[in-house]
Amino acid sequence: MPRIVPFEAHHERYDSWFERHEAAYYSELLAVRALLPWNGRGLEVGVGTGRFAAPLGVQWGIDPSPVMRSYAARRGISTRPGTAEELPFEDEFFDTVLSVTTICFVDDARRMFAEARRVLRPGGQVLVGFIDRASELGEQYLHQQLDNVFYREATFYSAPEVQTLLADTGFERPVWVQTLSQPLDEIVEIEPIKAGHGRSLFVVVRAERS
Repeated sequence: MPRIVPFEAHHERYDSWFERHEAAYYSELLAVRALLPWNGRGLEVGVGTGRFAAPLGVQWGIDPSPVMRSYAARRGISTRPGTAEELPFEDEFFDTVLSVTTICFVDDARRMFAEARRVLRPGGQVLVGFIDRASELGEQYLHQQLDNVFYREATFYSAPEVQTLLADTGFERPVWVQTLSQPLDEIVEIEPIKAGHGRSLFVVVRAERS
């Protein structure tokens, strides 16, 4: 069952987060941009309000929440209703599939990656941005999870767990970058991107469809 109730009820609060934490948002955005291909047909799974797809030039987005899709549509994204586990697109339709902080809200992460592979052309790429549970700040998120209206029902993953999911569903040659090494309220400047994972809260991985 899609976990959309908090996002529907608090959509204004969700969308304004990106303005309240501008430096953290731009740090995440640039980490995704560093690995995102410049051209081709792209889809964001769990597009939300379009805060990533729109500035990154990703043309398509799916989301189970009508309210979230309305924001994304106003930002120029072609949206469709749908879930990560059942993408409403034909096989080999996209060059890139992007997902940012969506994996922690899906019911079946393995099915999510399998569906991403299905809609990607051979050699296409999946990019996943997520909160790294194994990082020091990620552990703090776990301890404070029940206090956050959006993350109460989230399932956080570590980078090694995501790497296993990628390998098991037919993706190869992963490349990792990371950012956000301080608590969000302390981030006042855009943070540099670092290679790898394990030292920062937000991690992005790109892998190719085999």
